[in-house]
Amino acid sequence: MLHAVPLVRRSALAALFLATLTTSAASLSAQDVGSNVQYPVDPMAVPRPVIHATRVEGPIVIDGMLDDAGWAEAKPDNRTWIQTIPDQGMPASQNTILRIVYDDQNLYVSAVLFDEDTKTLSIPGLEQDFDTPNSDIFGVAIDTYLDRQNGFLWAVNPAGALWDAQAFNDQRDMSPAWEGVVDVQTSINDSTWVVEMELPFSTMRFNPVIGDQVWGINFSRRIRRRNEDAIWAPIPLQYRVYKFSLAGTLEGLQDLPSGRNLWIKPYTLGDQVTGARYPSPERHADVGIDAKWGLTPRMTLDLTVNTDFSQVEVDQEQVNLSRFSLFFPERRDFFLENEGTFGFQDTAIRNYRTGSSPRNFRLFNSRRIGLSSTRQPLPIAGGARLTGRIGDRFEVGLLDMQTRSLDGLSDGSDYSAENFAVARAKGTFGNATIGGMFINRQGQDGSERSAYNRSYGIDANVQLAPNVLMSGYWARTDDSSPVGSDANTGMFQTAWRNPFWNMSALFKHVGDGFSPETGFIDRTAVRRYFTTVGIHPQVNRFGIREINPYIDLDVYTDLDNAIETRGVEAGAVVSFLAGGQISASVRDRHERLFETTTIGGVPIEPGTYEWVEPSIRLTTRGDLPIFFSGQVQSGDFYDGSRTSYSADITFRPNEHVSLEVGGQRNDLILSGLDFSADIYRARLRYALNTKAFFLAFVQYNGATEELISNARINLIHSPLSDLFLVYTERRSLAVGTSERLLERGVTLKVTKLLAF
Repeated sequence: MLHAVPLVRRSALAALFLATLTTSAASLSAQDVGSNVQYPVDPMAVPRPVIHATRVEGPIVIDGMLDDAGWAEAKPDNRTWIQTIPDQGMPASQNTILRIVYDDQNLYVSAVLFDEDTKTLSIPGLEQDFDTPNSDIFGVAIDTYLDRQNGFLWAVNPAGALWDAQAFNDQRDMSPAWEGVVDVQTSINDSTWVVEMELPFSTMRFNPVIGDQVWGINFSRRIRRRNEDAIWAPIPLQYRVYKFSLAGTLEGLQDLPSGRNLWIKPYTLGDQVTGARYPSPERHADVGIDAKWGLTPRMTLDLTVNTDFSQVEVDQEQVNLSRFSLFFPERRDFFLENEGTFGFQDTAIRNYRTGSSPRNFRLFNSRRIGLSSTRQPLPIAGGARLTGRIGDRFEVGLLDMQTRSLDGLSDGSDYSAENFAVARAKGTFGNATIGGMFINRQGQDGSERSAYNRSYGIDANVQLAPNVLMSGYWARTDDSSPVGSDANTGMFQTAWRNPFWNMSALFKHVGDGFSPETGFIDRTAVRRYFTTVGIHPQVNRFGIREINPYIDLDVYTDLDNAIETRGVEAGAVVSFLAGGQISASVRDRHERLFETTTIGGVPIEPGTYEWVEPSIRLTTRGDLPIFFSGQVQSGDFYDGSRTSYSADITFRPNEHVSLEVGGQRNDLILSGLDFSADIYRARLRYALNTKAFFLAFVQYNGATEELISNARINLIHSPLSDLFLVYTERRSLAVGTSERLLERGVTLKVTKLLAF
């Protein structure tokens, strides 16, 4: 796990040793690509860099000091990094020196990040998975299989907080829930800040070949006060450091350990629940276990028994003013890990305007496992997940989960036991990825023919050229109680993006009988046509970095091709050199209702409705002690009108404390009724250090007139081992309600990672 040192001035001895390392590195001007290059450079034309790892025998102590003899043996990399923003192709404003060494157990990465003003470094937090966009960071991305598609990501801020993730499909998918055993420490002095990382080989998966290993690698750096991002292996501004097809290369790794490893993580907990929904207080204690076994260096088996997610923060409440289902994201770590392996969904590609996202469709949505339709936990008996690779081309994932029956849930519902089985396979063939998926949800209520729902399909992603992406899928569902005659869905999408142009087009068909009960679909019995054109001129003057005007056309028809929804949107986004954005748009809407439809709790009569939605949004720079984001939208709405306000204000005086206050207010007139639909929230974070945290989250939902509170203390007592003390409460504020306290719970949970 990570460990951060305080922000202290270095000792005279350590400073002298560091100065020796940096001076020797600075003399290696042959590595400086700027010595014979005319700027700005074309990021796609620059040769991919190579960095060498040096085997060392002596110990490397992770303390942020770089005063171990092994670092002196390393070959320093002092090449000029290239900006992506604000001045693409220009050299980074500050130098960075890299070194990589390794021994029989670990890979060690160090970076000396020069900075002329270390007193103004931006450090937004000490928690794991901190706010990276508003922080100074050093990042590393490693593609251990050299497949130029998938890998691991780490980012460190100057206080030693760590952000880590897995990336899939050459930047198209990312899972920030992934965690590995990593040791990180940092230090700051007058002209540099220093990162020292220990990455155990057991944390990463790689091809267990004998002899030399060659991995893909890239490094990134953010200097927040300049709003500057720079990359070691240059990439165009529309990409990120985990665009592995454009990464550099790590050489020099030899005879790495290929032994299997086993992690076992038991937990124990005790809790008590009271309130109007519970006639008498309920207390219970429980134990469970999670295990991770590296069956081979390419294949990992995860097991869970009596799974518990009581430490997970509650969902953020949402206002639904549409006639379609809302998507709530998965928050439970067991399902988020290796999420990209099981991704079969509409695609949202970072920095591409695609018009669709996984919030519109997922063939597999793990929230359907162990959560009721009202988002209340259901007991999970256990499960298993097998993920990994077969050969160099194929990635596989198998998941099987078993829930238990539960009678008398607090919402009055009863649930029978169910089994969920998922199989996923993907193959990479050059610039194309082709895959298939099968999902089975099987009821186990004891009847002769229990209810079932099955989903299956094939999907593909192809990069036709450096700037052209294509993706598509076909899927079908089978159900014990079919709801329509057409149980198919299909999508085709193409997108083209370079630093200036951004264009895409999409067609999707969803049948009236397509019902993925272990997935998510926002609307069925429709065909969708979407296209967009936008440009991204880089201004870099008058305080403006980029202006992005665009126009969208979005049309939904029924299966007989009659228009149900049509939207034409024109807008522009202005990004500022100092950070922050302002955007404005106007959307012309057409909605046709074929039957009486409830929107915002009000029935709307069948008919055709047209209106215009203007909107403006402002986000200020996020590295200041106080920053703000807000949006205003006003205009007609079906047979009435709507004015919506949303705002979030964050007060962050230092890396230890953060207070966010925000909400959304909707003033509506529908069918002659004047009412509002509001949500307000506040979140307080306090970090004593990188191992002790307090979080409090309070929400008020005006639609249900309920106040939801959640508070959590988290102590990381050893690597990937936690103590959680969690308090939750749901209280009714409705006028005339006699029972105010609906639910109150206190949970104490302790986990411990045992590595073998």
